[in-house]
Amino acid sequence: MKALTPDGGALRDTFVRDGYVQLPGFRAGEELAEIERNLTRFIDEIVPTLPSDEVFYEDKRDRTSLKQIQRMHDHDPFFKQLIVEGPFRVVAEQLLGDRVVPKNLQYFNKPPGVGQPTPPHQDGFYFMLDPCEAVTMWFGLDEVDAENGCVRYLPGSNRQGMRPHTPSDTLGFSQSIANYGPADSASEVAAVARPGDLLAHHALTVHLAGANRSVNRQRRSLGFIYYSQSARVDEAKHQEYRRRLVQELAASGKI
Repeated sequence: MKALTPDGGALRDTFVRDGYVQLPGFRAGEELAEIERNLTRFIDEIVPTLPSDEVFYEDKRDRTSLKQIQRMHDHDPFFKQLIVEGPFRVVAEQLLGDRVVPKNLQYFNKPPGVGQPTPPHQDGFYFMLDPCEAVTMWFGLDEVDAENGCVRYLPGSNRQGMRPHTPSDTLGFSQSIANYGPADSASEVAAVARPGDLLAHHALTVHLAGANRSVNRQRRSLGFIYYSQSARVDEAKHQEYRRRLVQELAASGKI
């Protein structure tokens, strides 16, 4: 059965209040299977051709430890259509209450036993937008819970502004909230998910994820990023940040 897009007004109200929403069974059946087939093809055929700063591994000597792929839509027509024309964009516009600009389609995994925690952060710190109006979507491809590293949110943190960040040692997530404390940890809400579920959060929403502590369970997902058309990027600052990051990752042997 085809999953339907829910009522946009109610969805936006929840998004504005909590900073995130969860849509169970957003894609299912043949639609979900088609995404899986194309992801397998992309990893087998296209990933070997990509530059090192767009593909991250937990251990770069081990191809089975694939952790993250950046800008999939720039390298493949299926994924370009998925982010530009698919139902994900419809939901992004409902949530932000504005037309959106597709910015990135990513792959994430935490391989069993080696997948590391994702530090608490706000995506808007990376985006460098004015105003900071953007949405990130996490589309689940596996059963995800506390054992294999589900996403955890701080409800309402989207209404509390940008918090200070400090460099992180986590590959693919170079910044972590500097003053994340016990009160924050006590407020976390775990977003347990099934294949085909969609999580979406505002660029100011604080979120994190645990390590994959399982023996044999993957924790794969696709990430979609959309900016509000009213948001403007500080391009010079963004490019300088990316240049320094790639330089640091190369110097440390992580890419």
